This record gives sequence, C-alpha cells and structure tokens, in this order.
Amino acid sequence: MRVLGIETSCDETGVAIYDTERGLLGHRLHSQIDLHAAYGGVVPELASRDHIRRLPLLLRETLGVTGLAMGDVDAVAYTAGPGLAGALLVGSSVAEALGVALGVPVLPVHHLEGHLLSPLLSATPPTFPFVALLVSGGHTQLMRVAGVGDYTLLGETVDDAAGEAFDKTAKLIGLGYPGGPALARLAEAGTPGRFKLPRPMLHSKDFDFSFSGLKTAVLTAASAERFQSADRADLAAEFQAAVVEVLVAKSMAALKHTGLRQLVVAGGVGANLALRAALDAAAARRKARVFYPELELCTDNGAMIAFAGAMRFKAGERGVAGTEGCFAVRPRWSLQEITPPRGA
Repeated sequence: MRVLGIETSCDETGVAIYDTERGLLGHRLHSQIDLHAAYGGVVPELASRDHIRRLPLLLRETLGVTGLAMGDVDAVAYTAGPGLAGALLVGSSVAEALGVALGVPVLPVHHLEGHLLSPLLSATPPTFPFVALLVSGGHTQLMRVAGVGDYTLLGETVDDAAGEAFDKTAKLIGLGYPGGPALARLAEAGTPGRFKLPRPMLHSKDFDFSFSGLKTAVLTAASAERFQSADRADLAAEFQAAVVEVLVAKSMAALKHTGLRQLVVAGGVGANLALRAALDAAAARRKARVFYPELELCTDNGAMIAFAGAMRFKAGERGVAGTEGCFAVRPRWSLQEITPPRGA
C-alpha cells in the first residue's frame, strides 16, 4: 500500500509517500520561517494561505521524485490535529478532495502520533514497547508506548513546553525568530554555571515538567543592572543545561519505572545536540538505548504522517471513503484520546 501523507498543522508544509513494503519513497518539506520572522512568531492567517500555495507544488515534486503518478496512491493520511484550525483545514480539504477524486480511503492522523512513531522510520528502529519523550514547541510528555495507538501518559508539562520555553527565553535575551535554534547556537559559546538557574520539578518524584519558572528566572537575571550583552551566551548555556538536566532525569526515571530499556525521542527539541549527548550518556549508564528520528524528520513533516497512517492501515484501519469524513479537524486533541487501529 502506498500512502500519501500531508502535514499542515502549523508553519511547515509537508508531503510524503510511504510504501508499506519499500518504506519511505520520498518527501518534500517547506518551512515558513522566513514568512513569519518579521512578526516574531507564527501568524495563523499567513500560515494557512502559504499552505494553500505550497501544497500543489509539493505534491507534484513528491510524485516527481518517487516516479509515481497520482493514480498510484492507495490511500491518503493527513494531520487532523492538534494545530492551527485554518492550517489544518487546508490539509484536510486537499486530502479529502484527493480521496474523492482517486476513490481511495482517507485517514485523519494525530500530529503527535506522527512524531511518536517517526523514529520507526530510521535505519535502526526501536521495537515495542518503549518509553517516548515527546518534546517540541507545544508539547513535553513522557509516554509508555506498547504499540500503534496504545499509549499511556506517564507525565507532561504543567505549563510551558520545553520548546516554548526555549523560544520565549530567546526572545527575553534579544534573539530573533525562531528562538530555540538561535539559543542553542548561542549556548555553544557560553559556559553553564556562571548563572544559577533552577531545575524545576527535578525532585518532584513524578514525571511531570514545569518550565515557566525557569523562564522567569532568566528574565530576572537578564534584567539585572550588571547584565551585559556579552553575558547572553553564558545565560543561554545555563538555561539549556537546566532544561536538559530535567528532561534527562525524568526520562531515566521513566525507564526505571517501566523497566524498559528503549527511549524514543521525538519532536523538534529532539534535534538539540546537547540534549542528545546527555540522553545518550545517561542511557548508556543504565544499559539502555536512545532512538531518534533522522534530523530532517525531527520537525513537522509529511513522512511521519504518511508512516503513521500506513501503520494504522496495515493494522486493519480502513479510513473513510468519499466525503463522509470531510474536514474532520481537531485543533485541540489529546493524545490520550487516541485508540488502537479499528478494522472495517
């Protein structure tokens, strides 16, 4: 089965085709970073309009690199949520229209399920069950994953997500958009420890996170009378070290709690090199292993949606034919509401 995946949840337009026998055949991705940079963040209306412009082009490019025609697609999967309502509707309408035109089933996919399963696309994928750390601009969660659609929430952030805290902290110290990657680059030139920032909920004896207070501590430090522009690198390094320490400690505690030895890291913050190095070292001490998606698949992309859809189709889910499920988007959609694949 060849599944076409469409991702339009926020500010990346992604298209991919996944073959259940041959794997990922090809994918294309367009980022809207330059479009939103002047505004310091994502503008929903602009994001939606850009998805409309880009999707037809990316569809043609993806078919071109795979050598397929549109009629060779057996099913369509699209991101139905969570995300920006207008952006989601663009992907939904295109997917449903293709389903009607081609006479193939269409399947709404949970955006976070795509991230959660994306490391399975790697050359050396994990096997079920495993612990997953979902860490992005909108979510920070620890899950026990027993199979496709079989997820148990262990803990999550009670306020800001880690990626959100990176972006807000970057803005506090005068860095441009997108803030997270800019802060990580600046941190490479700094030395952690010169500033003393808290490690929120590090010893809370649960698997929840909190990063809002850490952001406030950065604001306090950056607002001090003696703070200079030259101090920004050290403050960025200490902030990153604090976030990484908490994420690593909670992840290792989750492995111990579940008795598992596989940790999957997914989401945009999973591309952070300091986090990867710290997780790898901590896991090695526990004789555990960490799995990551390829760097190009850490951000939002169509490949993870095509793959998640393919896994559900392969497990017996049939999707919806025709216009029966048209425009089924859910801007707010908890991963806890996801169920295992349902047969026809």
